[in-house]
Amino acid sequence: MNDLYFLGFFLLLFAFILNIPFGYFRGRTKKYSFLWFLYIHFPIPFVAATRIFTGFSYKFIPFLVVAAILGQFIGSKYIFKLISNKNKD
Repeated sequence: MNDLYFLGFFLLLFAFILNIPFGYFRGRTKKYSFLWFLYIHFPIPFVAATRIFTGFSYKFIPFLVVAAILGQFIGSKYIFKLISNKNKD
């Protein structure tokens, strides 16, 4: 049972971390452009393949969506601010 929790946590962490750089790039592009759309949807097959490979059912997808949205948000807002503050120094 503990292995299942660890694997689920790893999968959520993978979805979150994978989406951070894509959120950063998405935040720098014009809204609703092709690149904006690509940066949102490019990580999805990797997260889906990892979910299928680890054996989690479709019931785990809402948690992965939340982790991916948080990664996109963190990447677009906080990472950009962190980098822009370093460039000011």
